[in-house]
Amino acid sequence: MASFGWKRKIGEKVSKATSQQFEAEAADDKDLGDDDDANWVLAAKRRKEVLLEDCVRKSKELKDEGANLAENRRYREALVKWDEALQLTPEDATLYEMKSQVLMSLHEMFPAVHAAEMAVQRNPRSWDAWQTLGRAQLGLGEIALAIRSFQVSLHIFPMNPEVWKEDLSWARKLQEQQKATKTESVHALAGGKELVQESIPDYDFESDEIVAVCAAIAEKEKALSAAKTMVIVSASGTVETVTEQDNRPATPDETLFIRAR
Repeated sequence: MASFGWKRKIGEKVSKATSQQFEAEAADDKDLGDDDDANWVLAAKRRKEVLLEDCVRKSKELKDEGANLAENRRYREALVKWDEALQLTPEDATLYEMKSQVLMSLHEMFPAVHAAEMAVQRNPRSWDAWQTLGRAQLGLGEIALAIRSFQVSLHIFPMNPEVWKEDLSWARKLQEQQKATKTESVHALAGGKELVQESIPDYDFESDEIVAVCAAIAEKEKALSAAKTMVIVSASGTVETVTEQDNRPATPDETLFIRAR
């Protein structure tokens, strides 16, 4: 049988100098590879920044075009421009706030409230957004919510005379009128109930007058029942009026032909 021994490693035939040169070249290739990766990351980041800049620039152009259309009362066209701008910059609270104003001009209150709420969510520190939200809520008749929105707007910008003198003052006036209307309705309803109750006489059956009338009627009925009269015609032709006592008639003759009351 042939004997088998351990196989030698390939590296044992490579000289030390060659091995060192190989390791050095590998290190250089690794550095070049790392540099390429870093450059690729930087390039991708730069392209993203350029794309965002383009989106912001294009969004601003669309926003301005929509504003010009809205000033000329071309509200539908303005909404189209702002929707396109929101596709590029969906976090722009100003676009939502402008949309809400235009929707209120179109008397579309539910979408107006939704757009204003989106503006507030994206920029809670915008007093404009809170003011617009309050006006949209007021258009829906949500007076209490509108007052709260106006108060938040004033908390952010206390020196705003428009919100203080116009929006909040008008909302509170409407709230007072609403309360007065509810109070009048309650009073009217209560008055109606009182009238219904008054239409049903409340007799006092124990009063002296009622007792006297009842007594008189009883005496009359008693007298009628105690003395009853009848007309009797006997067989002989005699006609006589007889009074009954205790339901026992008194007859002048044994044979009766006609008995009439």
